[in-house]
Amino acid sequence: MTPQRSTFAERAAQQIATPSVGRAIAHAMDVRAGRTAHVFDGADLPTMRAAAAAIRDHTLASLPEYLERFAANAESRGTSVFLAADSEEATGYIRRLVRERGAGSIVKGKSMVTEEIDLNAALAADGIEVVETDLGEYIVQLAGERPAHITVPAVHRSRGEIRELFERVHGVSLPDDAEALTHFARGVLRERFLVADVGITGVNFAVAETGSLVVVENEGNVRMSASLPRVHVAVMGIERIVPSFRELAVLLPLLTGSATGQRVTGAVNVISGPRGSETDGPEELHVVIVDNGRSAILGTELAPVLRCIRCGACQNVCPVFRQVGGHAYGGVYGGPIGAVLTPLLEGIDDLPHASSLCAACTQACPVEIPLHEQLLALRRRYARERAGLGERLAFRLWGWAWSSPRRYAWTARLGRIAQLPLARHGRIRRAPFPFSRWTDARDLPPLAARSFRERWRSGGGS
Repeated sequence: MTPQRSTFAERAAQQIATPSVGRAIAHAMDVRAGRTAHVFDGADLPTMRAAAAAIRDHTLASLPEYLERFAANAESRGTSVFLAADSEEATGYIRRLVRERGAGSIVKGKSMVTEEIDLNAALAADGIEVVETDLGEYIVQLAGERPAHITVPAVHRSRGEIRELFERVHGVSLPDDAEALTHFARGVLRERFLVADVGITGVNFAVAETGSLVVVENEGNVRMSASLPRVHVAVMGIERIVPSFRELAVLLPLLTGSATGQRVTGAVNVISGPRGSETDGPEELHVVIVDNGRSAILGTELAPVLRCIRCGACQNVCPVFRQVGGHAYGGVYGGPIGAVLTPLLEGIDDLPHASSLCAACTQACPVEIPLHEQLLALRRRYARERAGLGERLAFRLWGWAWSSPRRYAWTARLGRIAQLPLARHGRIRRAPFPFSRWTDARDLPPLAARSFRERWRSGGGS
């Protein structure tokens, strides 16, 4: 029997119970928002975003053709391409490849889709050592956690916690200094690169015109994961395709600017096949393209979520995410994008309600995903699939009562009487069920002694 999954409210309560998590995330999000606020100074950002949205929509509308073109061009350069329908097919292909190559050690660059398909656990089941080489990913791997943010996986961890984690795992004594901790991690990871048989990375964009992969980074670990081991495996979602480098020129600065506040990251890796006759690079390059429920979203009202370029801008500005962090969302993707994407990939749950619907996420999105509207659409779907008979009857009764001015006025008068035992000092702090679900977390303003209509009829007097 499958254990019942916890709710967002339960997970959020656990995160809020540790105030340091909220403080660390809020501070980091303030820093990121400050960086991104000025990176596009002098640019026509609305036009760039509109162009990016149009590029993504065009690509998604013709996705089978672009995937076929990418595969043909990649294979012509010596790359092996595998299209996986789901996580089981994706992990199965990689596990077979690792076994056939006799690999015992794997290094990984940052990849959200490998988190999505739970690749590390699948390889560990075969006794294969997998080491995350992005510093943030390495920290959460040591802690046994999922990433807390798309671009800053360990944002919820303080420097002191990271020092204690390194000391406990590696049996060393370290100073409480960011540079020293980074230097220590670099030394550990460099040794892993030198002995790894396989390197696994994600993909930011795949260029259909040339069969090339584009991966951006600031740490250099992706380049080493992709070039030092003799086999490189790149894992990507089907929506990562762009038609050509012309479209990439629009999307790439929006990704780096929205993600880290940089006009360009430390490195932009363009990988167009195995090394062949060159002196460096992998002997083999495999690209695993993962569907995992994405094609079912195409052509629906929620298809714009597939425009996402994984910049994390929506997380940076979301007031809910800033309080509870990514782990409260229960899946790989946190924040507004996770509240939309996780229910679509894993089934409808309560995540669409983890939002204030302030639309800050929509305003921040560089590819104009209408996230708050999609959250509303999922709430409607949730109501259709999950609402019980009592809830349906209650809302029908409410709709009937408020569809008539006379009945609306009658319910207002009734409400003013019913609230008398509850209102204290201009607030209702505790209310009976089902209103208690609101007052458990916030106060409820009482109904005014006289409605606007009543005041209007009496000449506007108070």
